[in-house]
Amino acid sequence: MIPSRESYTPSHPGLFVVDFKSGDFASALVATKNFEVDEVMTSLKGCTKSPKAYSTVQCGVGQDDHLELNSDLVYVNHSCEPNVAFDLSGDYSQWHLRALKPIRAGDFLTFFYPSTEWDMDQPFDCVCNAPSCLGRISGASVLSKDVLLARHFVSPWILAAVAERDRKHVNGGQ
Repeated sequence: MIPSRESYTPSHPGLFVVDFKSGDFASALVATKNFEVDEVMTSLKGCTKSPKAYSTVQCGVGQDDHLELNSDLVYVNHSCEPNVAFDLSGDYSQWHLRALKPIRAGDFLTFFYPSTEWDMDQPFDCVCNAPSCLGRISGASVLSKDVLLARHFVSPWILAAVAERDRKHVNGGQ
């Protein structure tokens, strides 16, 4: 269930809080404590497998390999220069949210959506205003390996899918 302003109780007290704003997709998750680079911020153990949706994070190559975040984590917005990663390396018990940069209490949490999403459920025009902003965000399937790697973290399965796509391209689609 996606938390709403009316029924809000933080799902990660002492770590994050939702800053509810008016308008579609305007709310955001804010850190309530400091985190250092590479610090594990929280596990993803409460997440459940789910069909693809705007509120899920893709966790594997299949169309139905998605996790419903079931928490405040659904409010981690996109940035082309993210400060967190949904690290889906290893098996499910090891999946977590990790700091990519130093994060201070009051900072909005952002991740690079194509780091986990092959094809976005709802592509959109990015408004992150980062110097490296890509403009249209529609998933990793349309990005080069170099563009993906410049974002500091990409799920291993995305990198494997990019390698397969590029191999097929070099071999004429075979």
